[in-house]
Order: sequence, then C-alpha cells, then structure tokens
Amino acid sequence: MASTEPYEPAVIKRQVLESEALHNRFVGFALYDPELGQMVVEHNADKYFVPASNTKLFTFYACLKMLSDSIPALKYAVHGDSLLFWGTGDPTFTHMDVKNSLAYDFLKNRPEKLFYIDAPFASTPFATNWGWDDYNYYYQPERSVFPIHGNIIKFTSKNGSPYTTTPAYFRKSIQVDTLQEGQGGAFVRGWRTNDLTYYPKNAAKIYSQEVPFIISPEMTVQLLADTLKRPVTRVKRSVPQDAQTFYGLPADTVYKRMLQVSDNLLAEQLMVLCSGTLSDTLSVEKAIRYTVNNYLTDLPDKPVWVDGSGLSSMNMFTPRSIIVLLQKLQQERPQAELFKLLAAGGRPGTFRSIYQADVPFVFGKSGTLSHVHNQSGYIITKSGKVLLYSFMNNNFRGSSAEIRNEMVRIMTEVHEKY
Repeated sequence: MASTEPYEPAVIKRQVLESEALHNRFVGFALYDPELGQMVVEHNADKYFVPASNTKLFTFYACLKMLSDSIPALKYAVHGDSLLFWGTGDPTFTHMDVKNSLAYDFLKNRPEKLFYIDAPFASTPFATNWGWDDYNYYYQPERSVFPIHGNIIKFTSKNGSPYTTTPAYFRKSIQVDTLQEGQGGAFVRGWRTNDLTYYPKNAAKIYSQEVPFIISPEMTVQLLADTLKRPVTRVKRSVPQDAQTFYGLPADTVYKRMLQVSDNLLAEQLMVLCSGTLSDTLSVEKAIRYTVNNYLTDLPDKPVWVDGSGLSSMNMFTPRSIIVLLQKLQQERPQAELFKLLAAGGRPGTFRSIYQADVPFVFGKSGTLSHVHNQSGYIITKSGKVLLYSFMNNNFRGSSAEIRNEMVRIMTEVHEKY
C-alpha cells in the first residue's frame, strides 16, 4: 500500500537509500521530469552499472537511426538460371514465434536454382563474456549471418505424447538415456557438437524446451534445403555487386518482440542488420562503435557497450546516460507509438506480473542477470506527468523477485504522489 506521506523528492530518495541498505546492494537511481527539464531524484546516477537487458534500449535506438521501416530479409542476384543469395542477419526466417514466411516463400517459389553465399561475418557466435556453460539454454542462441528457426531446436510434448522436434532435421541427432538424469533439462546438447541426448526422467508430461544448435555455413545450407524442400548449393565467392534486397517484416514487429519479451537473438541480429547499412561485412561490434561515435556522443558518460542483448556483464551504463537515451527515443517516435513497443505494466511481456492496473502507467525495459536486476523507462503519474526513470540494482545476493518488488513499491509511490 502506498504511503500517505506527501510527495517530496527527498521522500523517494530516502526510500531508495533505505531499500539499498535493507538488501545490501549497489543502487543507481535517476528520476527525470521533462516539464522541469531536470532530475528530481538522483542516487549514484553518475556511477556505472551492469545493465543486463536494459542494453536493448540502446539497440532499439541504433535501429531507429540506422534501419528503414522494413527488415532487409536477404540479398540476392540473378545470374542466368541461378539465384545467388546471402544473409543480412535477419533473425526471423522460419522463426517459430515471429510469424513470417515472406523470405521463405520468395526462395521456395523462385524458378532459378538456389546458390547460397556465406556473407562476411566478423562477430563470434558468442559475444565477449557470455556464459560458455549457458550454451544449452534457450536465451543464448548463437549469432549468425543467416539465422534459421531462431537458431534453436524446439522439443514439445503434450499430455505425455511422444515429443515433437522442430526442425525435424535434428531427429537423427538424438539418442535416449533412460538411466540417468541430465543436467539442463530433458534435452541436452553436446558442448561442441549438435548431438543431443534425451533424458526421459527429466521430462514432464507437458513440456516445451528450446535448445540452441551450433551454426555453420554447411549447417545453414542443409537446414535451408531441408525446410525449403529443394536443393540449395553453397558457393564460395565474393558477394556480387549487382545485389538486390528482399525486404521482410515491418521493423516495428521485430522491435516489439525484442523489447517486450526481451528476445536476445533478435537484439543481437538487429545490430548485425545495422552493420549491413555500413558495409558488406556484418559485425555487431562495428554497429555498436558507429552508434556510439555518431549518435551517442552527447551522453553524460561514455557507454561501455559490448553486445546487442545485454547478456554480457561487461556492458556498463550510468543511470543518467540511460535517461538521456530515453529522451532520444522520445525524439524518434511519438509517445503513443513508442509506448506500444515497450513492456507495459500488467500486459504480456516482462512487466506482465507487475504494475497491474486497468490502464498501464509504466512502459519500459527490465534487465536481469545473476546479481543484477534493473528497470528503465517511462512512468505516468496520477497527475498526468510523464517521468523518465532508471532504477539499477547490482551486486545483491538474494532473489531478484525481492529487488523487483522493491522497485515496484517505490515506483508505484512515484505514480501515486508526483
């Protein structure tokens, strides 16, 4: 229940300080009032914090500056009876949660023979400081130049029925171990291979598990041929100069999923797409450098920005820099359009269980890693003001749920009183 104490900035700051001490963690807090043009509450706002998936706000901004209204799905050139094609980094080709058959139908129905070129890719499958032992978990698929099926294998079973494997191509790679219990779920992939082991003892009657697979040019060609049901041949040659671009989904469709459910692959691949506007060599890091040097020079504190998703604990931003970024986002999109793309309190997405109200009043992005839990975004107060906030929590030992509840309590106080 919100306090009956009249609102004063000092009241909110005191609550932040008390909460920081109570849970023995490092807190950064910034609350900005655009009407006043100033911060109304600050605590460690100039200190660097690991942002986790708050990084996706930076990725979103880079995309708004560098990409068009539609996602470039692939590039191609027609030479006689041959269609040469290569990837742009688009993550939505046959993605199981983002309904999109545009590029698939294009390749499926072309009369020419299909030849795949592996476009130059300067990024590694995992970014710096990603957890090597998270390779079997859905949230850390590999980055690649031509993702297929979201670069994951999905296993599903309903009511104890035999599991299904999507894509079916990987069925032949599964062995069954009825004696042991695996570490990491019912399906565990080999560390350096795409060999899979199914552990029935770990399987519930109803389950759905996603396991990333190791991608390679050879695997890409095999999966393309398997899903298109037609021959695809890999050719090693430079990218043709007479390239045409085939466009896919509206960009907002991809941004919305990336922001609302915090999809890591979409975030990484969006930065790959951004790099494609600079040169034929695709690179997450190149797109980050370009964004920092061309669009973010006016941040109060230079960001330490490593990946697109925030999976790396080497990313570091300050709360006051995030406030400036939130202002920049407002300059790129009208408020109604911007808020529709972000997670909203009580609505599907990462804010679905918090800030519940008939009319949402918080719109933003959460971010969670081990010992890290943050929120940044916009809050509408009962007086009708729209405030910008960044609430960063690092280096705590307890549950992130406790930290989330503290943030919700304090930000709800802001909503009620400001």
